[in-house]
Amino acid sequence: MPVVSRAAILVEPGKPLVIDEIEVADPGTTDILIRLDAASLCHSDLSYIEGKFRHSLPAIFGHEGIGEVLQIGADVTSAAVGDIVVPFLVPDCGECVFCRSGKTNMCAQMGRSYRPDFPTWFRWQGKNVPGFMALGTFSEYLVVPQDQVQKVNPAADRATASCIGCGVTTGVGAALIAAKVDPGSSVVVIGLGGVGLSTVQGAKIAGAKTIIAVDVMPGKEAAARAMGATHFVNGSGGDVAQAVQTLTGIGADYAFDCVGSPTVFEQALACLSKGGWSKMITVGMIPDDRPVPVTWSQMLGRNWHNTMMGGAKRQDVATYVDWFVSGKLDLAEMVSQEITLDQINEGFAMMKKGETNRAVIRYR
Repeated sequence: MPVVSRAAILVEPGKPLVIDEIEVADPGTTDILIRLDAASLCHSDLSYIEGKFRHSLPAIFGHEGIGEVLQIGADVTSAAVGDIVVPFLVPDCGECVFCRSGKTNMCAQMGRSYRPDFPTWFRWQGKNVPGFMALGTFSEYLVVPQDQVQKVNPAADRATASCIGCGVTTGVGAALIAAKVDPGSSVVVIGLGGVGLSTVQGAKIAGAKTIIAVDVMPGKEAAARAMGATHFVNGSGGDVAQAVQTLTGIGADYAFDCVGSPTVFEQALACLSKGGWSKMITVGMIPDDRPVPVTWSQMLGRNWHNTMMGGAKRQDVATYVDWFVSGKLDLAEMVSQEITLDQINEGFAMMKKGETNRAVIRYR
């Protein structure tokens, strides 16, 4: 029998999410029904809500969360009823060329929920409603294919761990997997939302000596330093690249654009050393209609790399949750607000103003 759930539904871009009851269908043979304890608000969700990226509507967004398995399909082998799990944005189909080569972070099935033949388990006002990227954590109950579910340590604090499925994994992965930050190196991180703060933490874990955190909101400094930053630069107070050059002497070894804009792209690139080894990682999502202007001279002696989920795989989520439980991953400053589902629009308003690190919906 379908489960009745409360959910936040996007009906029209730029408009407030509608809070209403929906139905969640029974899981199929390879699917898992999850009751969430918490779900986190990600800037990627805001980009879709504002219409910067297209999606069929109405839809249920949200892709960060943690909860308990209530029911599994007959062929599910990766989880059991009662397990604590984290939904994951990228599938792990096991069949495409990426998955067969071990590069599951770029599974060819990613985005399969956009296909008209892909099932949806949500139903609202008598019509089927898709969940974002086959997820939809802005519903307390959801059904997820088993290759997008990761069993994790049940000892983790649920509110904080809800951020690990995307924001934390992306940021830590960007530093440790995509960039492979070297011990003793210099790092600059621009944009100190949940992903940026996690990138700072990843650089600290990697053993970077100088970690320069940059944001236009001076109030972000305390959280950045708590996460591992050695310096803070106010991004609205002058030439960021010059400030980084002054602090490092020759420019940073690694720069991370955690905002996702052509302006910040150029800014991060200019922060790098021109020694030939330096690397800039774009972590934030830059809309396709905003091309990045880069010249040959800007790239000279510098390397650039774009990353999806920081290069992390679904199984890395379990590792990072274990690190969080053990204290290796310090996320004390990650969650700045806990809200109810009814306050989700206020949560996104705070995010848009830069007033939050991560706002988390507490379902129970």
